[in-house]
Amino acid sequence: MTVTLPETDAVDDVIDDTEAADRAPAGLTASWPARAGAFAVDVFFGIGVVITCLLVAQSASISGLGWLRWTAIALAGVAFLAVALNRLLLPTITGWTLGRSLAGIAVVSRDGAPVGPWRLLLRDLAHLLDTAAVFVGWLWPLWDSRGRTFADLIVRTEVRRVEGERPDRRRLAGGVLVALAVVASVATLLGYFGVYRPELAVEQARQQLAVQGPKIVEQMLTYNLASADGDFSRARELVTDGYRPKLVDDQDHARKLGLADTEYWVVNSSVLTNTRDRAEMLMFMQGQRGEAPNLRLISATVQVKFERAGDHWKVADFSVLARPGGPK
Repeated sequence: MTVTLPETDAVDDVIDDTEAADRAPAGLTASWPARAGAFAVDVFFGIGVVITCLLVAQSASISGLGWLRWTAIALAGVAFLAVALNRLLLPTITGWTLGRSLAGIAVVSRDGAPVGPWRLLLRDLAHLLDTAAVFVGWLWPLWDSRGRTFADLIVRTEVRRVEGERPDRRRLAGGVLVALAVVASVATLLGYFGVYRPELAVEQARQQLAVQGPKIVEQMLTYNLASADGDFSRARELVTDGYRPKLVDDQDHARKLGLADTEYWVVNSSVLTNTRDRAEMLMFMQGQRGEAPNLRLISATVQVKFERAGDHWKVADFSVLARPGGPK
């Protein structure tokens, strides 16, 4: 059996054609910096706005602010839609995305033909592989002969420089970037004033009450026999208008039973719940009443409600959970 080999010139022509197929047209492969800049304009800034808005929406949801949550979601939706339209639809209408028109590059098929929106969508989805491979796919154009990412290899596309005139969209790009910055700033301000600042105020109120609350209760309950009238008057200033009649009744009841030097101090306390202007605390108290040899030691667990009055807190309710007890 005789095998006939092709002539040497024919084999060389096949090899040359194969090598040429693996190379982009001379000088037309888009540079990596140009692609990165176009991607930043087309995707990075817009997705940054989307992420910012979604973070605000999540915080608003946790805080129970429905209006802020849906406002942030709406802003995120508008930003995402703008990115999608620019990335997928605009190239099929004008041949460019906003970022690529600034960089003077375009996505085309291997033969240089325009690429449709569905193929562009598939290409953007395939960019997930570029990211999943520890971002190696995004750097692949630096050494690929045709400047392709993994996504380009999958959908058989290339990014090439476009010679000749192209639309001047610098003003449009500047306007879009300014608009994105405004949207991100508005979302951030809404998050700050709608979520962060109120939560900060609640936390500051909690810290303030943790210090002031026990002292207020100690002053309200402590009095000396010699200065009882003044001590009772001072205690009435430490409570709200709504609770003051109850405190007056308790003071009158103490007078009928017979007054004696009484001192209380808070051993342990905890803020159960609080908002910026209202709170509840649980306190374990100890005290003493009278003088030796008739000195009586006291202990009690109480639950106290507070309301803010300016920069200070006042007692709004006082409940004894465990009755005062101790040696008699």
